[in-house]
Amino acid sequence: MSKTPLSLTRRQALISGAALGAAWIVPGLRNAVWAAGSDAPEKAQVRVGFIPLTDCAPVVMASVKGFDKKYGLTLQVSKEASWAAVRDKLTSGELDAAHVLYGMIYALQLGVAGPQHDMANLMTLNHNGQAITLSNQLKASGVTDAASLKKAVDGSPKGSLTFAHTFPTSTHAMWLYYWLANAGIHPFDDVRTVVVPPPQMVMNMKIGNMSGYCVGEPWNQRAISDNIGFTVATSQQIWPEHPEKVLGTRAQWVKENPNTARALTAAVLEAARWIDASDDNRRETAQVLAGRAWINTKVETLQGRMLGQYQNGLGQSWQDAHPMRFFDNGNVSFPWLSDGMWFLTQMKRWGLLTSDPDYLAVARQINRIDIYKQAASAVGQIALPASEMRSSTLIDGKVWDGSNPAAYAASFAIKR
Repeated sequence: MSKTPLSLTRRQALISGAALGAAWIVPGLRNAVWAAGSDAPEKAQVRVGFIPLTDCAPVVMASVKGFDKKYGLTLQVSKEASWAAVRDKLTSGELDAAHVLYGMIYALQLGVAGPQHDMANLMTLNHNGQAITLSNQLKASGVTDAASLKKAVDGSPKGSLTFAHTFPTSTHAMWLYYWLANAGIHPFDDVRTVVVPPPQMVMNMKIGNMSGYCVGEPWNQRAISDNIGFTVATSQQIWPEHPEKVLGTRAQWVKENPNTARALTAAVLEAARWIDASDDNRRETAQVLAGRAWINTKVETLQGRMLGQYQNGLGQSWQDAHPMRFFDNGNVSFPWLSDGMWFLTQMKRWGLLTSDPDYLAVARQINRIDIYKQAASAVGQIALPASEMRSSTLIDGKVWDGSNPAAYAASFAIKR
């Protein structure tokens, strides 16, 4: 977990408070300030892509609750079929920005996930809230945890069990590989892995195409509701308060539209703060997301885990200490450099990168802390950290703080 708490200095609080107060005293004043003169967004209409997952919530609610209008924008939120489609539309310019996988942005920067493009991460959209689901067929054979899965893998021909994730450099690929390796299972040598778009995970497991998958919600809870699988691990058990989706775009788009980038980030940031402000706001968000235009599922499939209420399909229920968070006093939203660097270490570990990049330089290029700080100032009352790095302890006891990424990447016994 982060050991660098965010805080507002007294001067920041006074300035932000004064600005916020002025906006309340004169309705619409803040809009006029940000939508006039040299601060006006270069684009009034911004097309933002998303995949139907619970963690698209800040982007969706920025539009639904009108936070975009507050900053002089109209978000055209576009539902996409797969992460590959998001990648292609984002890099071609068909999308201005997107709810996107952290690892995809970094891989595009390095030419790993497709043709090289300079990319930008404007903010983190959420922490936690993904999971690894195993099939009820495995459960029937006695597999209920990592240790029993290891026995099943060892007792089967290599590659006979198939596991799915969402994209070759996705967060889900990295959570799946990390969890399997921690159990002593080599994700490339011992099992087979395939790519499946998130909304297609449940159906593919139902027809027997894979024995397990790693994906975002609600598709883990949906497997339990449909009685085809169970949650063997949550992503927050692998890394408490891990980074997940980001608000991503091309670096060129930010260069051409700096005011729009700031306004977009401010709108999504304010929506994230609104969601996390109360359980009632989370319930309202679940009601919205369940609609056909967004995720198209039952409200109860979304709402429980949005509120941190978990049951795993094995008879266990709990209130999660690290539920999906969208703001958390700014700890979620800040684009920590160490977060981006971690994904690079895993790309190196699994052979997606053949040599160590300049980890810190790449993170500084992609994570647009400058734009984020401008957006935080526009929103007001957003805490900023004293450091651009944070420290975390993962499931295997390894501490990640970004201080020696090359050594960290080389430290794993199971790698490719």
